[in-house]
Amino acid sequence: MKKLIMITSVALTLTLIAGCTNKSVVRYGDATEVETTDISFGSTDLQKVAGDMTDSLLVSPVVGTLTANSRPIMFVESIKNKTSEHIDTESITDSISTKLLRSGKFRFVDMGRVAAARKQLDYQQSSGMVDPNKAMQFGKQVGAQYMLYGNLASIVKSNKDQSDVYYKFTLRLMDLESGLVEWADETEIRKTKGKEFVSW
Repeated sequence: MKKLIMITSVALTLTLIAGCTNKSVVRYGDATEVETTDISFGSTDLQKVAGDMTDSLLVSPVVGTLTANSRPIMFVESIKNKTSEHIDTESITDSISTKLLRSGKFRFVDMGRVAAARKQLDYQQSSGMVDPNKAMQFGKQVGAQYMLYGNLASIVKSNKDQSDVYYKFTLRLMDLESGLVEWADETEIRKTKGKEFVSW
C-alpha cells in the first residue's frame, strides 16, 4: 500500500512539474531591443537601415540646400528586395517616410493610394451624394518634385560550422524634373551564426 501511495505521489509530482514547464507565457518587450533570434533580416535590422539612411539624408548638405526655404514634395518608391529572403520592404519604406515627414523638411504624395483617392474623388463628383460646392475637384493635386528609391541586397555564405549574411541597403534621391540624382548613400549589416562549445 505504501509503495502504491509513493508511486502515485511521484507520478502526480512529475505531472505538476511537466504542466508548469509547458505553460505558454506572453510578455511585452522593448521594440528597440536588439533581436537575435536568428541571422535572417529582423526588426533590429529594419530599424537600423531606416534610421541610418534617414539620418544621412537629413544631414546631407544637398538636402539642407533643397529644404532651406521650402518643404519639397517627395514620393518614396517601394524598396526593392534583391535578397533571397521574404522581407517586408513596405515596412522599411513606411519607416523612412514617417521619419522624413516627422523632420518637417519634406511633404509627401502617397502613390500607393492613388487608386483609393481617385475612387473617393469619383464618388464626390458623380454620386449625387456630395454637395457640389464642397466636393473636391479633379486636377488640383500637386505632383512630387523628388523620388526616393532604393534596394536591399544580400550575400549569404554558410558551411557546416558557420553561417554569414551580409546586407547592403542603398538609397537615392532623384530630381524628377531633371533626372539628376541629388543624394545617395548606403548602409551595411553583417550577421554571423556559429556553433559555440559550452564547457560544464
